Amino acid sequence: MGSPDVLGLRNDICFERFGRLGPYGYGYSVKRGGTGAGLHGDREGAEDLWTGPGSSTEIDYSKIQWVKVQSACTTKNAGRFAPVEKAGGNLFLNLHPNEGQASRDNGVKSEPSPAEDDSIIGRSDEPEVPASANESSTKAKKAEENVALLPRTAILIRTWWDFHYTVEDIVYLRSLIAELSLLSGGEFTVHFLVHVRDDNVPIWADEKIYDRILENALPPEFRGMGILWSERQMGLIYGGIQESFFRDLPVHGVYRSTFMPVQYFSHQHPEYDFVWNWEMDVRYTGQWYHFFDQIRKWTKAQPRKGLWERNGRFYIPSVHGSWEDFKQMVRVQTEMGTNSPNNVWSGLKSPSGNSIPGSRTAQAKSDKSIWGPEPPPDVLTNQNNPEPPTTYEKDKYEWGVGEEADLITFNPLFDPDGTTWFFTEDITGYNTTSSLPPRRAAITTTSRLSKRLLTLMHRETVLKRHTMFSEMWPASVSLHHGLKAVYAPHPMYIDRDWPPSYLAAVMNGGRNGASGGARTSVYGGREHNFKGTTWFYDAGFAPNLWRRWL
Repeated sequence: MGSPDVLGLRNDICFERFGRLGPYGYGYSVKRGGTGAGLHGDREGAEDLWTGPGSSTEIDYSKIQWVKVQSACTTKNAGRFAPVEKAGGNLFLNLHPNEGQASRDNGVKSEPSPAEDDSIIGRSDEPEVPASANESSTKAKKAEENVALLPRTAILIRTWWDFHYTVEDIVYLRSLIAELSLLSGGEFTVHFLVHVRDDNVPIWADEKIYDRILENALPPEFRGMGILWSERQMGLIYGGIQESFFRDLPVHGVYRSTFMPVQYFSHQHPEYDFVWNWEMDVRYTGQWYHFFDQIRKWTKAQPRKGLWERNGRFYIPSVHGSWEDFKQMVRVQTEMGTNSPNNVWSGLKSPSGNSIPGSRTAQAKSDKSIWGPEPPPDVLTNQNNPEPPTTYEKDKYEWGVGEEADLITFNPLFDPDGTTWFFTEDITGYNTTSSLPPRRAAITTTSRLSKRLLTLMHRETVLKRHTMFSEMWPASVSLHHGLKAVYAPHPMYIDRDWPPSYLAAVMNGGRNGASGGARTSVYGGREHNFKGTTWFYDAGFAPNLWRRWL
């Protein structure tokens, strides 16, 4: 499923473990500055990395401090980016007069306290967001001078305070920092977002406790790159949210509200135009910067016409043909409908003549294409949402081309309505008396979010007390406010030889050829089909394949 060719990923290079990970300490001893991993078993070609033509000596990682290396790289390349006008401290809440240790070390001035910030205080009116929320005045000035400024992107590695870092984890993290932050000349900055699982530890109230826990939470070479957060802290920042204990889970918990600390990180760090929410268990055998850059370029080039409909489907080239063929197939399925069993009762209404909340019984065989914002009645207003420049029919696949994606995901953005997905009704703060708000979801929270999207998520939570389940929240806010969300159909491999047509029928078994929108969706009771794939939160094939490659 998916395609490297469509995304522009190179598939003519095959890395083996020593050539790929050797530069990061894999394959040589701790005494020589390595990790000590890969010293046993088949080592054919391992020494060629250091002894062949044009090779260098082994790198001694025993005394490296990545925070200094990354900071030096950013400083040296500062002219490529807009100057940082202000940035918040790393304690998330400035409840004490002094700044946190991390801020003092970096000489960064803290933001005003939350009590002085109107985006933290819930007010009866809804202040309007500037149309250029993603651009500072400095950027505008530079643009007038014809100086091309690059966007800054933060990589937030999600971890927790007592996480055990294996040798393989260390090598993985080194590759991320070197290939994204250093190779890009500061386009990316890697941070560790460290979850303090004990709510009774007052990290938000005492600097010494904060600094001590942070120092012990990361391996020595990564110290200084972390930011702590706790669920109780999120309850203080995002107070007033209705507590439902959906499936016995707290609304401020990491499982239901993964993006709360990400929202506030973005609020405190306006210098970042984009934030990648990145999990510790993601692995890639290719080169990181090439992957991230090609994903960004491809999503930026996608037109908005039919985008939400394409987002909701897996792309299988052997069944769907070229990307253009796939695009037109989705258009036909949306406008005409399909002969799916889900459409047997299409058009019928409930006995009372009204639609049933959360059901599809009153929907016609075809689907309405999404064109612009799809807001529920109680959504946050006056947010300068993007509006279509013309009608859907008149657009020639032009709107959205060249526009950076506000949300990038690696699984389809499916419609959970009507599916058996467990969290389809985990909706907090919205008026659901007549119907549930329109929503989309993408399984796994590994994704890129723009500052514009994170600002809207933050304001919806603060001012309207709105939130949804983690995997549904960013996509649904994007849908409500008309932002550009894109599913990148990256290559996914399967552990067995499925007939392609059967694979397509299972994965896109929802409404009208989509992956969601019906009880026959693969999401929910049929998620066992992902066990044998290389991309899913509990896939069995992915870790097995990685370990065998190592």
